[in-house]
Parts: sequence; structure tokens; C-alpha cells
Amino acid sequence: MLFPLLLSLSLTVTSCAAVTVYGQIPLAQTSTGSAGPEPTAVLLHAYDETILIPPTLPAERAPTKFTLNLSANNASVDNLSILQPGSFYGFSIEMSVITQVLGKNSSHLQVPFLNLMANIQQRAGGVRIRLGGNTQDFAVLVDSIANGHSLDKQKSDNNNPTLTPAVLYTLDLFHMAANISSLVNVRWYLGIPFNDTNWRLDIAEHGQAILGDKLLGLQAGNEPDYYAAHGHRPQEYSPMDYFNEFSSLVKAIEDNPRIPNKNMLIGPSLASGPWEPQLVWDTNYIPTFSKNLHAITMEHYPSNNCFETFHVGTRVDPQETFPQFLNHNSGLNLVRPYLQSSALAQAAGKPFIMFETNTATCGGLPGISNSFGAALWALDYGLTMAASNFSGALLHVGGQNVYYNPFTAPPTNTTAFNQWTVGSIYYSVLIVAEAFGQTNTSQIVDTSNNGIFTPSYAIYEQGALSKVALFNFNDDPTGGSDITATITVGGGNVPASVKVKYFAASSVSVQTNLTWAGQTLGNKFKVDGQLRGALDIVTINCDQAANACLVPVKAPGFALVFLTDSPATQDPTAVTFATTAFTKTINTITVDPSVIANSNGITGKERSKMGSTSPGSVTNDTNLTALLPSVYLLLSSLFGGALAMVAFWAW
Repeated sequence: MLFPLLLSLSLTVTSCAAVTVYGQIPLAQTSTGSAGPEPTAVLLHAYDETILIPPTLPAERAPTKFTLNLSANNASVDNLSILQPGSFYGFSIEMSVITQVLGKNSSHLQVPFLNLMANIQQRAGGVRIRLGGNTQDFAVLVDSIANGHSLDKQKSDNNNPTLTPAVLYTLDLFHMAANISSLVNVRWYLGIPFNDTNWRLDIAEHGQAILGDKLLGLQAGNEPDYYAAHGHRPQEYSPMDYFNEFSSLVKAIEDNPRIPNKNMLIGPSLASGPWEPQLVWDTNYIPTFSKNLHAITMEHYPSNNCFETFHVGTRVDPQETFPQFLNHNSGLNLVRPYLQSSALAQAAGKPFIMFETNTATCGGLPGISNSFGAALWALDYGLTMAASNFSGALLHVGGQNVYYNPFTAPPTNTTAFNQWTVGSIYYSVLIVAEAFGQTNTSQIVDTSNNGIFTPSYAIYEQGALSKVALFNFNDDPTGGSDITATITVGGGNVPASVKVKYFAASSVSVQTNLTWAGQTLGNKFKVDGQLRGALDIVTINCDQAANACLVPVKAPGFALVFLTDSPATQDPTAVTFATTAFTKTINTITVDPSVIANSNGITGKERSKMGSTSPGSVTNDTNLTALLPSVYLLLSSLFGGALAMVAFWAW
């Protein structure tokens, strides 16, 4: 009798609005019984709690006080970068995990994801996201997938060491991306399957037709320098073979009337494998395909964890490797091999993008990838790339079994217990967005003059000095390594005061209680995508007579110094989206059955908190608000620990 009853209730509700009822069966968690504490998650890599020992302080430390003599405008600044957008840092989402991150389909979007993107949009004006990775080369369009999903995985039958599965997708994938773009200003990169030269151009055709100007580009080949090693091409596969295949793809696109924009291709997306970039440039790749290329791209990770996961290569010890991430040389060494390529792209009038990067391949490194130190590293790396005329970089997002995710949805069927988890490097993206702002006129210059552990940058916006970024990679709880930077401005133009936002944590090793200007997104399983806590912007008075502003930075820590007023120095409240879960005003809830048994149910006041994914679409439908609690209580009482989440979708 249960299922006919539920069907009847569902039909009654959907006469008012589309309602989905989810039975939540705990997965990857241990049972706690009734009235117990929150269930404990089995520690998948995304939730790993490894804490490393902070590196020892350098034997010869740089002075704790130093001066930055900066020009008031960009006219006399050497080595100033090209104009940079606030959306410089974006995300690369592995195609096989799209439904975990974005949503089940175009009608069922992940609200925490929308909130996380809205935070960045509020600061940068928009977000750039690539849907692809290793799985894009084996993606196949199908008419439908069971249970209304827009994407499904198939077991990998290739030799790729990341073992990412092939994927099936439907047209709804494009509609899901379009719906996200209608709520937050996300623009997309997609990848054309490149596993063979019988070109499947569905992604290009439907991507252009459905996404329109929200589609930025189409990647043609993902890490082709590894195709031979992964068994996707013959062992003799060469840069000229890739050139010829790229040429074949260009011809197929030019001959296809369903792809009106012929100039959206992205390549060569090398992975710093067997081929140096120059080997591809020697094929005459850039001048030959210049009119077809939207951007020149590369992909690179500074380390790897492939031995531990796949027994490939040699073992990397996270404790020994940690110090390599905690100084300015890391970013400088990472960009150095690409300076010539960046210059070639600039000369050709093309953006040069680090299309996929993160702390380490094969999922990252425990204790490093999700630490405050990694966030400082990603922040410094991003600013170094921007100063070196990269036009953007995308931090990779994988599934539950990687350490480096900027954000991770809770394991399937644990949303009744858990919310999302934000990795430390999400804050890096947020801060870079705030540093560059929305004008798309920011130029950055590396002003580091106090050693590799305390780098600094100046940012010019619309030609004038706007911000200064200060790092302290040292880890010293005694305060003995705290620094003070004295900022002077040419012509005696130091302002009367500056405003400072600090990125802070107790140690480079910690993964929790990270704050940006006093606010946090929350710790593991506690994130709904909204910043919490009181905004703390520090005002520092300057000595205009001495033309000096003294800005302290703790060890470890980061400071973004605002020399002019901007929206970021106000209260940057992003547009947020009401949760789709009825059982809690933030995503989901844990409700003990014994509480429900002794309760009279939800109050009229609490009913008014019900929300939707569309801002302003909440209604006061009496029948709906009266019915949904009954459905929830019925399912909760019948299934005990298996909670019900009732989702209200207003589209």
C-alpha cells in the first residue's frame, strides 16, 4: 500500500509544482542508531584528514620588514602584464563527474554549486568552466539515460592511468549548462571527442546551438602527447600526426553546416609529457590554424600521486614534497617552460590558458592538496601566471576519490547527513577574482624583493595602482616570522588609509577554519556555498607625510591591500539561491526518528522557509506547504534512518 499512497501524494503535489522525493539511504557512512551523533563518513580521498608537519623555518630568513616602492600609474612600470579579467581562475570539471557537481539534469541543479559560482561572479563578473578532461575523448551522445540523468559512466577499457570512465550523455547536458548560465554568469569550454578521426561532432553542433555565446571554445585533443603511452595511438604517434588530425577536424567542421562558428577550437593542450611545446610549434601549428583557434592551451601539474594509486612512476612522499609548494620559486618554475609559448600566443592575438592544473596528477597528494599551504600556493601560482601573460587557468575538479577538489558534493545518498565540502584552493579562486575585479583592465607585476617566502605583487586597474598582494609562506606560531611591508607610492601619492583583507589559518598544514576577511565557507560536510561570519576588513592609517603605509602579515598568511575604494571593500554579498531541500533551510538535514516520533511536525512559520532554485520564485501555496511535511514525516517514520528529502523545483 505504500507505493500507491506515495504515487497519490506525488500526483497531488505535482498539480501545484514539480516535486521530487528522494529516499536517503546512507552510503559510505557508518550507522549511529537513534539519537546518536552525526554519522561518520568513510574517508574517501576528498575527505582525507592527513595533517603534515609544517616545514621548518629557513636557516637564513629574509628581513621581517621591507619596503615596496610602487608607481602610482602603469606608465613607468616594467614587465607589467597584459589586461587580465576577474575570471582569470576558473574550473575544469572532469566530464564523468558532471552530474555530481552540476546536477542530475537541467531541472535538478546543485544549489551549493550555484552559490559557489555566485560568490565568484559577484567579484569577477563571471566564471569560466571547462567540462571535459580525459573522459571527453570517449564521450558518446545517446537519446536518453535511465532515471532522467543527463550523463552516465561506463567502465574504462583503456590504459589511461587515471582510469576515468567513458561517458554517455544526452542533449540535456547542454540544457543543464544553459540553465546554470541563466542563473549565474558561467561561460563554458567543451571538448570534441578525439579518440579517433571518425569525428563525432555532436558536442560542437549542440553546444553552439544551445549555449550560444555562453560557449567559449571547443577543445581539440586532451593531452595528445600521452596518447601513445595510454594506448590511444600507435607508439610512433608524433606532433606531426596530431597536426594532421587537427587539420582533418578543421576540414570536418568547415564542411558541417550545423557548426556555424568555425573558429572556436582550442589546442594543443599538451601535458608536459613526451613532447615539448616547441615540437608542436615546429609543425607550423599556430600560423596554419590561427583563424580556427580560439585559444592556445597547455595542461600541467607540478607533482603526481600516480604511484600510490596506479603504481605508475615513483612514489612521492607528501611530507618531503610539502616545502616545494611553500615558496615563490614553485610558481616561477612552473611558468618558466611556457614563457616562449605565452609570447607566441600573444603575438598571434590568442589567449594562452593553463587549461588544466592542480597540485598533483592522479588525484593530488594527501596532506598537501587540501591544506592552507596549497591555497597559498595556488594563489601565488595564479598571480605568477597572470604576471607572465597567461590569460587564465582552470583548476581541475574530480570525483570523491581525489584530494585536490576545490569543491565536492557529498557521497551519493548521504545528503540527508552531509552538505558539501570546499577544498582550500576554492578560496584561491575567490581571492584572485577579488584581486582583479570586474573591469577586465587589471594588470599585474611581480614586485617580490624580500625573498621566496614573502613574495608580493602590485595590481593596476584602469591604469592606476589599485591593490597590493602580500604573502607570508613561513609557518611560525611564535610571531617571530610575521612581516611588515611598507608601501610607498611615487609622487607622494600614498592614500590616507588602506583597507586590507586577510586570508588566514593557524598553520600551512591545516584544512579547517580557513577564513577570508573573517568569513568562512565552513568545514567538511558543512558547506552550502555561502560565506558565513562577520566580514572583517581592516583599515590601516597611512603616514602621508612619510608617504608610507605599513601592512603586517602573519606567518603564515596573505593580505590583499586596497589602495582605492572598490565594491570589494564594501560588503560583497553575492546573490544566493534558496536551497531545494525542504527538510532544512540549508541543503539537507539529519533528523533522528525519535525526534519525529515526539514532535507535532513543522510549524507554519517554518513552512515559509521552503525555497527553490530560482530567486524570487517561492510561493505561498497553502496546499503544497501543508502536504510536503506529511510526505517527509511519512517517509522518515517508515524508513527510520533512511531520511526523505523533498525537493521543490520551480522552473
